[in-house]
Amino acid sequence: MTPDALTSRSVALIVKKYTNAAGLDVERLSGHSLRAGFVTSAAENRASISRIMEVTRHRDPRTVETYVRRADRFKDHAGDGFL
Repeated sequence: MTPDALTSRSVALIVKKYTNAAGLDVERLSGHSLRAGFVTSAAENRASISRIMEVTRHRDPRTVETYVRRADRFKDHAGDGFL
């Protein structure tokens, strides 16, 4: 704990530290991974875009939509039984 606020860089370093400690590929995860994962999970759980934006502080719903489309990519897919 410090009196200084977290920055995007400090969050990235924390994520990389614990990614490495968990034995995961540090190059594949970042602070952005947390935000993207949250949006994807919220969309999969049917949260509205406006509610997601309250948390993520995205200004443009189109940005959030890119994650929602990714979350929906395999919903009702023809290969659902074997993917």
